[in-house]
Amino acid sequence: MPKNKIISEKLSVLPHLPGVYLMKNAAGSIIYVGKSKCLKNRVSSYFQAPERLNVKTRKLVSNICDFETIVTGSEAEALLLENELIKRHMPKYNIKLKDSKSYPYIKITSDRYPRLVTQYERKDDRSKYFGPYTSAVSARDIIKTVQKIFRLPVCERKLCYGKAVGRPCLNFHIDQCIAPCTGKISEAEYASVFEDVESFLKGDYMAVKKSLEQKMYDASEQMRFEAAAKYRDSIQNLDKLSGHQKIKSTPGTDKDIFGFCETETRSAVAVLLIRDGVIIDKNVILMGVDEIADSETLSDLILRYYHNPEIIPREISLSFPLEEETSEAVAEILSQNSGHAVKLHTPQKGKNKELCDMAVQNAAEAIRTKERQDENDSSLLIRLASALELEIVPERIESYDISNSGDSDIYCGMIVLENGRFKKSDYRAFSIRTTDGVDDYASMREALSRRFAHLTDKEDTTSLSVPPDLILLDGGVGHVSTVRQAALECGVDIPIFGMVKDSFHKTRTITDGEHEISIAKDALLFNFIYKIQEEVHRFTFSKMDAARRKRMKKTELTNVKGVGEAKAKALYEAFKTTAALKNATLDDLCKVKGITPEIAANIMEYLKEEPEK
Repeated sequence: MPKNKIISEKLSVLPHLPGVYLMKNAAGSIIYVGKSKCLKNRVSSYFQAPERLNVKTRKLVSNICDFETIVTGSEAEALLLENELIKRHMPKYNIKLKDSKSYPYIKITSDRYPRLVTQYERKDDRSKYFGPYTSAVSARDIIKTVQKIFRLPVCERKLCYGKAVGRPCLNFHIDQCIAPCTGKISEAEYASVFEDVESFLKGDYMAVKKSLEQKMYDASEQMRFEAAAKYRDSIQNLDKLSGHQKIKSTPGTDKDIFGFCETETRSAVAVLLIRDGVIIDKNVILMGVDEIADSETLSDLILRYYHNPEIIPREISLSFPLEEETSEAVAEILSQNSGHAVKLHTPQKGKNKELCDMAVQNAAEAIRTKERQDENDSSLLIRLASALELEIVPERIESYDISNSGDSDIYCGMIVLENGRFKKSDYRAFSIRTTDGVDDYASMREALSRRFAHLTDKEDTTSLSVPPDLILLDGGVGHVSTVRQAALECGVDIPIFGMVKDSFHKTRTITDGEHEISIAKDALLFNFIYKIQEEVHRFTFSKMDAARRKRMKKTELTNVKGVGEAKAKALYEAFKTTAALKNATLDDLCKVKGITPEIAANIMEYLKEEPEK
């Protein structure tokens, strides 16, 4: 049944056309964005008998007070518009993806003695790039594997082209590095090693093995048995790696496999990446408890997953069916973005079906792991609520600490835990503005008063508008008393406790402002509080230290003749870092307002003489 007259009237005039719909709550905020080839049928389906809807959809519908629609020319246009609107509004019930994620490359530097490094941006610097890879972890693991097989240097020691630059490190003595730093390996020999490295990164293991075997035979014939043994070890390491890889597809095939699994509480998609017939990586997208995942929403998920065109394969297999028109629209968009034809299908038998089943199993295992974690976290929060005699189990916890560098750079850090897990996207740091000198109590009172003001601001839509269920202060009775007074003045009623430290700066107890509550006998709870205390200290100190360093850099620059605070500020706004200033030319510096050629020369001379701090 429609919720109100407005919705009822809008439903009656909906067109039988493709488009996008935006569901809104009582505050007018967009809580869900969807698309359909027929707006009339799709939107009306939400307002049928509740028992015909799943739990998540019923929860969504219970919060819908209005909706809007946008008609498009085709389902493909609707899909693109839906994609853009989801990224713009991040609605509560849509699947969240980190579309801003950067994909790392493995880079072989263009040095005479190359290195392997990860880099998130491809540059025109004569280096060779491989990837992109779906995660930094995958890229680093590959580099570690390559370094082990080919015994590449892992240190940052500079190489002087065939000259010894000091005694070799331990890795050389345990045969884990060819040690070009000793000057005993020529530039040509080193280049030959990297030819094999390049083949390896291209996935041509057989070519690498043949090359290593030939080098082993050559070394043996030349009676360089030690070198031959090292080539043999490299071949064995390569064989071990190849043995771990399961060939599940036709060699030469590049494809991605999407497997979808759903339970009453969770949904997940696992993506298997197959390159040259080998499973090289796995990604799991785990949906939140409110995020709606079905065939309609998964089409958008696929598009957002491939926001980087370079990672789009030619073939994508799905464990779940999409409507024919939707599947065609997704394939058309991906083909246009990648510059090559993309096949999208749901296999019913054969190897691809087996791979889809494997992806589903991985998605199911991710859900089971998450549910176990949730159970553990829930149990811990229940114990915390019991120890503190709270009326409710705290789903959102905020913790605060003060850090300073004397009378300046005073910060109050705020960290957030949601359902027992750190939520770094909600972390905040409050610069103390009105408190004179070092006064932890006054500083915390100022910061928390500003934080509480967000709770009473009806127009605030940021994460600060969400009230915590519990506040934990890094401090004792005085801190608790001060913050409680600030809360009272702001009309806020939130449980506030202090985390008391011992003489060794370790968590001792929790105080309610009058009594100390011992948690020492509960090891899990004790460690939980200790982790919170350490994290809020780390975060707060990092913000203070960053501000201190920035201020000191500006102050240092005022030592230059002709540079005052205003010019120092303008220089750092233009160049951002001291390293960039050091690399700047005279002309670059003169582009900054107020910087004459004479002042620019003074800056260059000063930075040349001063070591970077």
